[in-house]
Amino acid sequence: MTLLSKQQISELTALRQTLHKRPELSGEEAETAEFVAEELARFGADRLWRGLGGHGVAAEFRGLQDGPTVLLRCELDGLPIPELSDQPYRSERDGKGHLCGHDGHMASLLGVAMALATRPASGRVILLFQPAEETGIGAKAVIDDPRWPEIRPDFAFAYHNVPGRPLGEIGLCPGPGNCASRGMQISLEGKSSHAAAPEDGTSPGPSMAALIQALPRLSTGVIGDSDFALSTLTHARLGEPTFGIAPGHGEVFVTLRCMTDDRMEALVTDALELVAQHTTGLAADILWHDVFLSVTNDAAATETARQVAARQGLIRHDMETPMRWSEDFGRIGNDGAQATLLYIGAGESQPQLHNPDYDFPDALIPLTAGLFYGIIEEILGAAPA
Repeated sequence: MTLLSKQQISELTALRQTLHKRPELSGEEAETAEFVAEELARFGADRLWRGLGGHGVAAEFRGLQDGPTVLLRCELDGLPIPELSDQPYRSERDGKGHLCGHDGHMASLLGVAMALATRPASGRVILLFQPAEETGIGAKAVIDDPRWPEIRPDFAFAYHNVPGRPLGEIGLCPGPGNCASRGMQISLEGKSSHAAAPEDGTSPGPSMAALIQALPRLSTGVIGDSDFALSTLTHARLGEPTFGIAPGHGEVFVTLRCMTDDRMEALVTDALELVAQHTTGLAADILWHDVFLSVTNDAAATETARQVAARQGLIRHDMETPMRWSEDFGRIGNDGAQATLLYIGAGESQPQLHNPDYDFPDALIPLTAGLFYGIIEEILGAAPA
């Protein structure tokens, strides 16, 4: 039996395309949050929390009896990337686009909200629309919100669409699923001088050159190996673009990536030691950005999703290796929930995430809403007929 009617699917597609037109960046999602809050109220949520960890919104749907809490999470934010599209619903905001599929993830959860007109037999469902996922600060901000204990789940599920995999294929990955990552900004201060007398200053140039060569050598193994580490240079700047000044300031940006949080701690230690070794005579300042913990998927929660997907006749794919990209959903699992992130194929010819021509496939909306609703019924029970 189809969970949603053709009319409901059409409505959800229109909602997704409306969201697509109006992307907002991490931390700026006020309009998006208000839009989804109004829809959740229209679909009969028993309680709404607004302003969670910034602009986050959560909706509660109570079952018929007491029981555990199942949380489903999606993301509110878009990206600072101009969209290349001739679709009538292309982004109306210059330099911004929903080019990761968060508009589609939101539509999926709104589909679950529609279906929750038929409540589960027990417990409660929390639909969380999380801010600032792209910068890695949103989940932490939500969990740090003083209202989080009112929401804290026993089980948590989310999904991300995956271009390059068959449309609708359910990727399952118990254990490590997404890498931990963080941005390391290394600022070096020496002393500028006239370019005719560089010996009277202290240039960060030699130290930067050494770091640019040394930091990538911290990379080890390949994804799937327990010691996997990837150190990627992303930016460097030395002084100003002039010919009369020997520089006194420089910066190096590097992204560190590992499969586990423990491995990340070791990689951070190694990176800091390299900075100390190569910056004698300079003042070195380190700032950390976009800090993502690893996503470690609970085996039992993953198996629940597998069984529901099998009953629904969906294609399952047991992933051999985790994703190299990061996702801050891992913080919800670290907070005590049995949590798993599902990796759902967006089509083999779909442009990659964060490409300017990416567009979420609307066919995934009813499929994912149905899968999530099935997971709810599996854990909380179906309402009596």
